[in-house]
Amino acid sequence: MSLDWYTDNSKSVFKEVDLHSETNNNEHHTREISGKELIVRRGQSFKLTLKLSQPFNPGFDQLTMTVETGYYPSEDLGTKSRFGFPAKVLHSASAKTVWKAELHKSSSPETGLLILTITPPADTPVGEYKLSGKLKDKEEKLANLYVLFNPWSPDDWVFLPKDEERQEYVMNEQGIIYRGGGNYISPMFWDFGQFEQDMVKICMKVLDRNIKHWFNPSEDASARCNPIYVSRVISAVINSSDENGVVMGNWGNDFSGGVPPTHWSGSYAILKQWYDSFYRPVRYGQCWVFAGVMCSVMRLLGIPCRVVTNFQSAHDTNKNLTIDNYFDYEGFKEKDSSDSIWNFHVWVEGWMKRPDLSKDGKYDGWQVVDPTPQERSDGLFCCGPASLTAILNGDTDLKYDVPFVFAEVNADSVYWLVKPDGTKLKIFSDTDTVGQYISTKSVGSYKRMDLTDAYKHKEGTAKERNVFRYALDKLQNGTTALRDVPRTAEMAMDSAREVANEPTYESPSILPSQPQLLIRFEDSVKPENGKDVKLKVILSSDSSVTRTFSVNISVQAMKYTGQPAGNILTEVTEQKLLPGKDLTIPVLVPFSTYHKYMIHRRTMSVSAVITDLQNEDNIYMAANRIVLANPPISITVSGESRLNQEMTAEVAFMNPVNETLRNCTLSLSGSGLFIGEEIINLPNLLPSNKVRVKITLVPYKMGERALLVNFNCASFRDIKTSCTVNIKP
Repeated sequence: MSLDWYTDNSKSVFKEVDLHSETNNNEHHTREISGKELIVRRGQSFKLTLKLSQPFNPGFDQLTMTVETGYYPSEDLGTKSRFGFPAKVLHSASAKTVWKAELHKSSSPETGLLILTITPPADTPVGEYKLSGKLKDKEEKLANLYVLFNPWSPDDWVFLPKDEERQEYVMNEQGIIYRGGGNYISPMFWDFGQFEQDMVKICMKVLDRNIKHWFNPSEDASARCNPIYVSRVISAVINSSDENGVVMGNWGNDFSGGVPPTHWSGSYAILKQWYDSFYRPVRYGQCWVFAGVMCSVMRLLGIPCRVVTNFQSAHDTNKNLTIDNYFDYEGFKEKDSSDSIWNFHVWVEGWMKRPDLSKDGKYDGWQVVDPTPQERSDGLFCCGPASLTAILNGDTDLKYDVPFVFAEVNADSVYWLVKPDGTKLKIFSDTDTVGQYISTKSVGSYKRMDLTDAYKHKEGTAKERNVFRYALDKLQNGTTALRDVPRTAEMAMDSAREVANEPTYESPSILPSQPQLLIRFEDSVKPENGKDVKLKVILSSDSSVTRTFSVNISVQAMKYTGQPAGNILTEVTEQKLLPGKDLTIPVLVPFSTYHKYMIHRRTMSVSAVITDLQNEDNIYMAANRIVLANPPISITVSGESRLNQEMTAEVAFMNPVNETLRNCTLSLSGSGLFIGEEIINLPNLLPSNKVRVKITLVPYKMGERALLVNFNCASFRDIKTSCTVNIKP
């Protein structure tokens, strides 16, 4: 550990070393991380004071300093630098990075007091460094320090020009992650906690756990000068699929040995548990957990980062930019479909230059990086950084993983009915649904910012279709940017020709299975878990005669990843559609019917398969996903909130169902308010009864802080609420 003052009373040449940690860290925007350990940003100078045991004569004496990081540090790799005062050429001719030291004018060499200004270059590898000094042939260790990326320095590849964006994307410890569905967007507070205790050590260990570090630690440490490399490494290590990374994914129903992904409200508890358990993966996570944890690590290291949610996100496994959706004749989605459309998918964007793609800066800026283990990339479960500009332009021949992300936001979707004999009937193609309401938190506020236009051109325009075909053409010509799953150019072009001849629809709620019948879904009130779900299926046609239909309505529990999780109900009725009239068919899904299927999820799929009884070859289909809102939970803070003084809050929750809620707990967290997570066990809650819990806490950080509360029981999983409090001095 580095100390502000290092004193040695032996015969040391360096009697005292003052790191000025508090002052340096404040100037380097790392004071939130630590006031004791020296943590600096590359490309920016810091102050160091040496008190020697004897006078220093610049005309005769030479002070040589050395910094080293990683295993087998080397000047050729940039993981070692020799510099000093006077500034003679101390480094080798092949040195990759050269630090500098200048003597401050307030120094007093004749008394042995040297005040130095030391500058690590803007391409210094990030990491933990050992600093040593040599004078009169005697070399001694002086201190340890950490070097981070510097978004405040124009010479750093992660430079972010606007200060308000640096405050949001580097310094802000709280944020919002959006979940739900395109018509049911639900914001969730997330506590990044990147400046909590030991986070700098934890994040350095995240870098050390990557496979490339195991195989060649010297080259890995050298490559940490590059945010492109570092972000890709973090993407791989956050998930546990390859190298026992931080979080283990689980998209099933059994969360024994850990907690459901919905339990988590922040990153620090996860990272601390992983670090304290000697790097055993934390169980369990899903996409928003992976993204939230990665954002914390990126911000700590100094790479500007934000969490992004893509609604109606495609997972294209066969790389033809088309998602095939298969339904049986009752309207239930087939379980063996390899492609899927997730209600939402969450990744992160990191800000950096991309000179590896273009020298003119065309692809600089935001880059998609995704730590959720979906498909392998270069043999590992990682994704990105994929240039946002490349995605927008359809440049699917560029690294890293641009084709996969392009498909997530812009794939076409084809709906099929599977007949009892196994043959497939194509119902319609849809070019608009995938990639909606792409969202992140706004800078300086808790409003949602829509990023859809940054990912793709407006749906339905000629420009969007031209980019789609351009992307397919790039894939046709072959590219190393593709993932490991093979595909053929013929598959891609056949898909493009097929889609070009298919009708499209204008709204996600209006699905024209055939031109002569329109089907739409409506809900009068927002569906809420614990209450009966009431919907309407509305049919309309321009036919001049009465039409008789067999209407099959099916309701299915769905994972948010688009995979079915249980058939809730199905109803078959015969209905007449009169000329010039709409036909409204009510759909009732009682809580008592759906509850057992929905304990670990919030999404239902309601589908309608409609057969024209005058001509049974005319079959129509529409499907709609709904996301249940959680029952309300409230939190109120009373009195003034001050640093290191007790404050109180009250949480209230009413049982909304006619059954006793058992195994109730309340989880509390929030950086600056709680260290880690605090869990309170609650008594069983009778029907229509309300529980009120008073909380006492002592804030240990100033500024705006988020108090996060999570109510959990056997019947309702992880109902969350939050409030922000301003902690005054």
